[in-house]
Amino acid sequence: MPVVDTALLRWIVFCPLIGSALCMVAAKTGRDALARAVGPLSVLAGFVVSLIVVARLWAQPVGASLFDHLYTWIHATPLTLEMAFRVDALSSLMILVVTGVGFLIHVYSLGYMHDDPDVSRFFAYLNLFAASMLILVLGDAVPLLFIGWEGVGLCSYLLVGFWYADMANAVAGRKAFIANRVGDAAFLTGMFLLFWSLQKLGTPSLAFGDIAHMAPQLAEQSPAVVTAVCLLFLIGATGKSAQIPLYVWLPDAMAGPTPVSAFIHAATMVTAGVYMIARLSSLYVQAPLALDVVGSIGALTALFAASIGIVQTDLKKILAYSTISQLGYMFLALGAGAFSAAIFHLMTHAFFKACLFLCAGSVMHAMHGELNVFKMGGLRKHMPITATTFLIAAMSISGVPGFDAFFSKDKILEAAFVSGHTITWLIGLLAAGLTSFYVFRAYFLAFTGASRVDPETAHHLHESPSTMTVPLIILAVLSIFGGWVGMPEDVLWGDAIGRYLAPSLAVLPHAEAHRAAGGTLLFLIGSATTVALAGIAVAYVFYGTASEWPTLLAQRARALYAVLLNKYYIDELYDALIIRPYVVLSDFFWQVVDSQIIDGAVNGVGELVRWSGSRVRRLQTGNVQTYALAMLIGAVCVIVALAV
Repeated sequence: MPVVDTALLRWIVFCPLIGSALCMVAAKTGRDALARAVGPLSVLAGFVVSLIVVARLWAQPVGASLFDHLYTWIHATPLTLEMAFRVDALSSLMILVVTGVGFLIHVYSLGYMHDDPDVSRFFAYLNLFAASMLILVLGDAVPLLFIGWEGVGLCSYLLVGFWYADMANAVAGRKAFIANRVGDAAFLTGMFLLFWSLQKLGTPSLAFGDIAHMAPQLAEQSPAVVTAVCLLFLIGATGKSAQIPLYVWLPDAMAGPTPVSAFIHAATMVTAGVYMIARLSSLYVQAPLALDVVGSIGALTALFAASIGIVQTDLKKILAYSTISQLGYMFLALGAGAFSAAIFHLMTHAFFKACLFLCAGSVMHAMHGELNVFKMGGLRKHMPITATTFLIAAMSISGVPGFDAFFSKDKILEAAFVSGHTITWLIGLLAAGLTSFYVFRAYFLAFTGASRVDPETAHHLHESPSTMTVPLIILAVLSIFGGWVGMPEDVLWGDAIGRYLAPSLAVLPHAEAHRAAGGTLLFLIGSATTVALAGIAVAYVFYGTASEWPTLLAQRARALYAVLLNKYYIDELYDALIIRPYVVLSDFFWQVVDSQIIDGAVNGVGELVRWSGSRVRRLQTGNVQTYALAMLIGAVCVIVALAV
C-alpha cells in the first residue's frame, strides 16, 4: 500500500502538548485567562490539522497511509524503534473523534469550570489527556501506542482526583490508577512475548505493519503463542475499556469534574482498548479462541452493567454503567470479527455519550451539584435545551430508528447473529432493552413529571450558559446524523464507513459468507427496534406516569433489588478477597519482614560491632606495665609455638 511522507502528523500531537505546557505556565503565574484561551484553542488547532491530514489521505489511493518520522527512538540490537506517526483510515477516524469531541468538551468546560480556582491546572491536564490519546492512535508501533496508553492512565488519575482535597475523589483517582496497572502489566507481558516470537522468526520488530505481515506465519509456527499474546492484550484492554473483571474503577471515576467524565467516556481512555484490538486485528483473526473470549467478555459486560444501571439513582453513575455496557457491545463486535462495526459504534457512542454526560453536568450546574434523579423532576420547563438534547441522545443510545446508534448497534447484532454467536446476540438484544429502559428512566425522572427539587434549589433553576449549551446542540445533531455513514447494504450509499475502514482492518476467513440475507436482516432490525421501543414504553409506564409499579416490584423482589443496587457486591468481594489480604500481607512485610528481619539484621550488625568494640576497648588501659606484660606473654607464646 502506498505511503506518503508528511510532517503534519506531529502537529496533531504537538498542538495540545504545547497547550498543556502553556496552561501549566498559566497555573504557576496565576494567568487563568491565558489557560481559558489556550486550552480550547490548542485542541481546535489539532482538529484543524486533523481535517487537513484526513483531506490529504482521501486524496490518496484506497489503502494509502500518511507517515511522519520524527527520529530513531531506540536502536539496541536487535530492536530498532522509530518515533513515527501514521494515519490510515482507522487512525484518521480516531483523530477526528478525539480532537473534534475533545474541542466541544473544552468549550463546555469554559462554562462548567468558570469559578474553579484551579482552572489552569484543569486545562493543562485536559490538554495532556488529548495529547496522550493522540499518541496512542497515531503511534506506528506497539511501544509508542503504550506511551499514549500510559499517558491516558496518568491523566485519568490526575483528572478523576482533580479535587483531591476531598478524600473520596483522591481514592477514586487512586482506584482508577491501580486497576489500570493490573491490565498494563498484562499488556507489557504480551508485548514482550510478541517481540520474542517475532524475533525467532527473523523479524525483531513491533511496528504494526511488520506484525500484520508476520501474523499468518507466526500463527502457523506458534498458534499457542498468538493466542497467549492476544489474551494478554485483552487483559490490558479490560482495564482501559472497563470490561469484566477490571471495570470497577469507572463508576467511581464520576468523582471528577463532569467534562472529565465526558472526555474519558466519549473520546479518550475507555476507547483505547477497543482501538488497540482493532489495530491488532491481523493478529486476532489468527487466534479464534481469543476472539471468542473477547466476544464473551463483551456480551457479559454489556448485560451485567446494564442490569446495574436500571436501579441506580445517581445520574452520572447511570451513565457510567451505560458506558461499560456500550463498551461491552464494542467488544461483542470485535469478538464476532466485525471490527469496523466496533469502531463505528465507538464513533456514534462518542457523540451520544458526550452529549449525555454534558447534559448531566448542565443539570448539576443548575442544581448546585445534586445528582439524585429522585430529587429532580420537571426540569424540562427550566432547562429546555438540556432536556431536548438529553432526549435526543437517549433516543440514540436506545437504538431508535434514524438516530446514529440505531445503525451501529444493528451492525453489531447482525454480525453476532450471522456469525453463529446466537447466545451473544440474545444477550446483546436483552442488554439493548435494558439500555433503553434505564436511560429513559433517567430522562422521565429528571425532566418530566412533578418537581421533587428542593425549594431553595428550585428557586435558582436556570438553563446553562451558551458555552455549555452550544456543544450540547452540536453533539445532539451528531447523535442524529452521525450514524448515517453506515446504512444497511443496498440502502442509499450503504455501509460507507465499513468500506472506508476495510483497508485498515483484517477480515476473518470466510467473513463474506457472514452477511445477512434480506429477510434475516429485516428480522434482526425489527427485533432490535421492538426491544428498544419496549424498554422505552416500560420506562414511561413506570416513571413517566404516577405508577406504583417500581415500588411494588422493589418490595416483592427485595433481594434482587438489593443485589442490583449494591452492584452485585463486587466491590465488597474485591475488598474481601484482594484488598484486605493485600493490606494484611503488606502489614506483615512492613512490621515483621522489613522492620524486624531486615532492619533487625542491619541494626544487629551495628550492635555487634558496638558490643565487640566496647569489649576490645577495655584492653586499652593506658598502663605501661600491663602492655609490657602482654608483650612478654605474646613473645613466650611465639617462642613456644616455634619450638614445638
